[in-house]
Amino acid sequence: MTSSYPSLTRALAEALVDVLWFIDGSEDEQMDQDDAVKVMEGVAHVVSTLPNDQRQELIELVGEMAAAENDPARREFLEEFPEDFGLIDDESCAAHSGVGQDALA
Repeated sequence: MTSSYPSLTRALAEALVDVLWFIDGSEDEQMDQDDAVKVMEGVAHVVSTLPNDQRQELIELVGEMAAAENDPARREFLEEFPEDFGLIDDESCAAHSGVGQDALA
C-alpha cells in the first residue's frame, strides 16, 4: 500500500487539521464544549512551543493545504490556523485585526 502523502510530517499535519476542524465545528450535542476548548488549547500550546524551523514547516504545510482547499469555510480555518494556534508570534499578529482566538472561543 502506497501513501498519498509526500512525508510523515504532511500526513500528521493533515490528520491534526482534520481533528481540529471537526472539534471546531462540533455542536454541544457532539462534544462537550469545555473539553473541545481544552483540546484546542492543548494543541495551541504544543505547536506554539515548536522550534522555529518546525513552526515554519507547519505554517508552510498548512498554507499549501489552504491553497488547495475548495471548501471556503475550511480554507478560512486553514488560513487562520497559524495565528489561532500560536504558530505566529504575538508581535506578528499585532498587525492583524484581532483574529486569532476564534478557534479557541
